Amino acid sequence: MMRLLIGLALLALALMLTLHQVRQQWEAPLVMPSEGLLLQVKRGDSLQSLSNRLVEEGVLDSPLLLRAYGRWTGLDQQIKRGEYRLYPPLTANGLLQALVSGKVISYQVTLPEGITLEQAVALLSRADPLERVLAGADDPRLLALSDDNRSPEGMFLPESYRYEKGDSDWDILQRAHSAMQQALAAEWAQRVDGLPYESPYDALIMASIVERETGVPEERPEIAGVFVRRLLKGMRLQTDPTVIYGLGESFDGNLRRVHLKDANNPYNSYRHHGLPPTPIALPGRAAINAALNPADGDSLFFVAKGDGSHTFSSNLEDHERAVRKYQLQRRTDYRSSPSGE
Repeated sequence: MMRLLIGLALLALALMLTLHQVRQQWEAPLVMPSEGLLLQVKRGDSLQSLSNRLVEEGVLDSPLLLRAYGRWTGLDQQIKRGEYRLYPPLTANGLLQALVSGKVISYQVTLPEGITLEQAVALLSRADPLERVLAGADDPRLLALSDDNRSPEGMFLPESYRYEKGDSDWDILQRAHSAMQQALAAEWAQRVDGLPYESPYDALIMASIVERETGVPEERPEIAGVFVRRLLKGMRLQTDPTVIYGLGESFDGNLRRVHLKDANNPYNSYRHHGLPPTPIALPGRAAINAALNPADGDSLFFVAKGDGSHTFSSNLEDHERAVRKYQLQRRTDYRSSPSGE
């Protein structure tokens, strides 16, 4: 009996010592640099693979306790992907809690209003540490988003997007496409009556033109009003940005008369009536709102004054006078706005 009691006492003591050692190991700070540790959880990473990596890097002495606790609590299934900045002192439990918190390092990229999809893809390819997976603006994944439209141009809302390491340019553009669909639907629902659009896509095309013509944000509704009235009257839009977009890479920065006379360019609004085939840029929400809520008035022409703003005219005589004042003295073939028929 005495031997049994002694054996039980020794077993209890051994168990207590083991539990004490386990507790010490669990509460011991990890071996980390004073400036902290940068840890990336990639797609497909598990607690086992992460703990193995930390052992190899000398941060974690043994992965067994961390794995056992993670499995017992179910936290091993709640680890979130991303990039974590971990600071000492940090225990194994603190590490696990951090990995399930989702408090990862985030970055931000801004798609400016008025850029083309090609420029947006190029911009995203330079954003660090965003992964580049798209082949370009004509990537099949982008084309698939255009549905029955001819091009995905203009179908991504330009604004700032936050992302995490492991995200890609495709991830950002999917979010931008969804944001544009929501913004366009909301603005379309609040449009005024009598607009010359058959669909929200037509409004998107107009918004992209307004965006490219606008140097002063406050002028967007007035510029939209000019273009809407021209469409309603059967006049050609006659706007340089559409021509330039149609020229593509062949445009050298100098818009010539031969370009304005080229009927083979489907985007040449000096030769073709109505809207161009597709948007010519990524319009922001303010430009979409202006296209769907143009300013009232009778102006049918506008010309750039050279300071980013425009002067508006309701008749050809006044417009030609403004052109002579602001443009012809600088370059005889310069055009930056609708002109007479």
